[in-house]
This record gives sequence, C-alpha cells and structure tokens, in this order.
Amino acid sequence: MLSFFWRNGVETPEPLKADVTGSIPPWLQGTLLRNGPGLFSVGNTSYKHWFDGMALIHSFTFKDGDVFYKSKFLKSETYKKNIAANRIVVSEFGTMVYPDPCKNIFSKAFSYLMNAIPDFTDNNLINIIRYGEDYYASSEVNYINQIDPLTLDTLERTNYRNHIAINLATAHPHYDEEGNTYNMGTAIMNFGKPKYVIFKVPANATDKEKKPALGKVEQICSIPFRSTLYPSYFHSFGMTENYIIFVEQAFKLDILKLATAYFRDVNWGSCLKFDKDDITLIHLVSRKTGKTVSTKYYADPFVIFHHINAYEEDSHVVFDLITYQDSNLYDMFYIHNMKQDVDKFIETNKDFSRPTCQRFVLPLNIDKETPPDTNLVRLQDTTAKAVLKKDGSIYCTPDTIFEGLELPGINYKFNSKKYRYFYGTRVEWSPYPSKIAKVDIATRTHQVWIEEECYPSEPVFVASPDAVEEDDALYTMNQPGIVHYEYCWLSDKLVCFSFVSHFGKKHLLSELL
Repeated sequence: MLSFFWRNGVETPEPLKADVTGSIPPWLQGTLLRNGPGLFSVGNTSYKHWFDGMALIHSFTFKDGDVFYKSKFLKSETYKKNIAANRIVVSEFGTMVYPDPCKNIFSKAFSYLMNAIPDFTDNNLINIIRYGEDYYASSEVNYINQIDPLTLDTLERTNYRNHIAINLATAHPHYDEEGNTYNMGTAIMNFGKPKYVIFKVPANATDKEKKPALGKVEQICSIPFRSTLYPSYFHSFGMTENYIIFVEQAFKLDILKLATAYFRDVNWGSCLKFDKDDITLIHLVSRKTGKTVSTKYYADPFVIFHHINAYEEDSHVVFDLITYQDSNLYDMFYIHNMKQDVDKFIETNKDFSRPTCQRFVLPLNIDKETPPDTNLVRLQDTTAKAVLKKDGSIYCTPDTIFEGLELPGINYKFNSKKYRYFYGTRVEWSPYPSKIAKVDIATRTHQVWIEEECYPSEPVFVASPDAVEEDDALYTMNQPGIVHYEYCWLSDKLVCFSFVSHFGKKHLLSELL
C-alpha cells in the first residue's frame, strides 16, 4: 500500500533548483506544465475518489543543463470555499457533499434546492490547455481557470457558457500546425435540443486588450444525441488533416440521475453507465465544412477514454484508441480500493477489463455496386475490417495492436499523420503504474522500462532539435504531486531524470540505463 498516492501535497511556490547527477541535453530549454490531484483532505473531511483531489499545478523549467521545480495549488472557487470552511463543501465526481448538520432547516432546504440543477465544481485537475495565448487548468465541466504559466498563479475563472452553448467540455483538445485549438463539448440544459458541439479557437484569438481568447470561439458543427436522456460520455476525440472523429460510445451519462443525484445520496460518478447491449457509433466530421459524413459507421460496444492518434491513408481514415470491455476503471480509483494490499486488490479486481490499444479503419469512397458483406478496407498493414451491410451502413471491427497500456503519448509532430510509435504506462493488476512502454506499431513489438520505487504516468514527447526519425526525442512522464520522471531515448538508451517528492523531501536523480 502506497499511502503517498493520496496524501496531501504541499506547495513549492519558489523555484527549487535540483541537484543533477549526470547531464541533461543542453538543447532542452523551456518549461513543462503538469496538473493533477494534490489535496485529498480538508480539516476532518476527505475525498472518496482519487480523481476528486484538489488540483496542484507543477512546473519543471529546464535551462542550460539545470532543472527548477515549483508548484502551486489552483486557487479555484472550490479551493477557496473548502479552505475557508476547513472542510470539503463542494461536491466532486466521486464525493457528494451535503449541508453542515449544524445548519438550521431553512439553510438545509435551500442547499437541496440549489442542487436541483448541478453547478459543477471548478476544481480543474485534469490538464493544462491553451486557447490563443491563454493557458487554462481544465477538467470536463463548464468552468476553466486561467493560470500564469510562469508564476503558476490562478488569474481568472472562465465559464464556457459565456462564449459557446455547452455545459461540459473535454480537457484533451487538439492543436493544428497553425496553433488553432479544436475541442468538443456537450450541450445538455438550457441550450435547445441536446447535442454534441465541436468548436475551434483561432491561434490569434488573444488580442492586445487581453480579452479571453474564448471570445473568438467558432462553432464547427453540432451532432444531435442518439438518446436525449442518455448522452455518450467522451474524454477525448480524434483528428486527421481533414476530419474530426467522434466516437459516440455505449458508456453514457444518465441525465435524470444526474439531476437528482444530490437528493438520492449518490455521487456524479454513479450517473455514468455502460450499456453492453448498445452499439458504438462513429461520426466523421469535415474540419472545413462542418458537415458529418453521411455513411453510418458502427462497432460493437466498448468504453473509451483516450484516443492515441488518427490519420488518412489511401482514401481511408485510420484511428487508434484504447478500449475497455466494461466501465470498471473508475471504481479502481476509489480511495478505499487503492488502500487495499496488492494481493487483495488483485482478487477484488480480477474481472477488471484491461486497456487494449485498437485500430479502426473507415473507408471513405464506397462504390454503390459493392455487394453486401464485403470488407472495404484495402490497407495491407492492418487486420481491421469495415464490412458493408445491406442498409448501406458499415460494421467496423478493430485490429488489436497492444494490450495493457494507458495514458498514451506520441510525437505530436505526427498528430493527424501516419505514425509508428506511441508511449504510455503499462497497466497491470495494481492501481500504481510501475512501468512505461514504447510500442512499435509496424513490428508489433514494445520496450519496457521499470525501476524500483518509480511510478510513471502520462508521457509528454519532446523532439530532439535535429531529429530525423520519429522516435529521436526526449519524452517525459510524471505522477502529479508524488514522483516526476523525465526520459530521453537516445541511441537505444534511456536517460532517466526523475524528480522525486516523498513527504517533503525533493531531489533530482539522473541515470543512464
């Protein structure tokens, strides 16, 4: 049991210079920003789910062979309210909060009334995203908090709803080569018919008057829900040179349950359910026209959180996902589950669906004379199929690339382009990741790195300045608030720069493996 995974972190507001053993590539200059849960209890109250912890923003500045670290808690309205009350007073994904029992009956009644329509937390702990020249801590709700990327100060809270008609939005946008930002949201309440919304924020959206870049947001298109009361949950989406790929999965949000969660004493996380009897719809949207391709692409039901990459080849759209056969992943990260000994955890979660990296292929040009039950995929390097049905729809079955990997990262210069490698954390029978992997799609082989007492997380790829090959680069990992790792794959050797923060002790280690 690794208790530091849910122990309260501490701020390091002033730059802390790390002691470096070995050397850091001299060309590595700049700052890496990371985000994640860092505060799990306030006063005598504690969060129930690991995804609920209050956001702690980290920065790693690389300059002339030195590394400087600092961190600050996101000073969201949620943070301010909780700290002022010395208890958790704002509900989160897995922790529903109720009125202070010391309040009188009228105050309690008012609290229940205010929660009839959820006003979500602004504890933005998932990612740092950029709109124009503005940087925001983000999660998946309507609120985002602008931060100063240099000082890590929280500047201003922004409500998506003031700029575009959405209630929820992803924390995983895409950026094109011009610097434009693409993202997706969900319009549920107060915005007419429920729909999914795809939008774009231009690279030059930040003006001289420093008005929010979101003020220049452009809606690309909207896609109506298949089911008004059960919209699909989505954590990310895919993008190629000409298309946006939206997977309308069978993992759904129960709107009525969400609206009444507070009264029924259930958390918001319980409002998400996987419908194993449904199908998965795949929407293909033109980035230029905003029109959805009329062909109906569908697949068997699965759960997806992360897209790996997508591209176009020979009149096909190819996209890679990490899929699950159920929605039990969230349950793994309830704190009471994480506190179990590994053996007990394995027994409790023996039916857990492992993440599987899969490739889907969508044919774009369909000959009307093609007979039904024909596989339309003509690419030679995949076993993915797209079978034409009598009604003109296309049933897609994937090609499995790799099993047991999550939090994928790529060389982002190859985003929306044909690529060969991706990186991520190996997922085995533990809530604590201990390995990283580099997967070669062409050869279907992988390399693994593991080190005692190291717990890597999501990779961030930084290309070498004179890189020729796709994988000639530095890529980084971090586990927010606990252990931070920087990795460089050079000449078939892995250079590891690990910044370790255990119980207030901080140091930087470097070793050549």
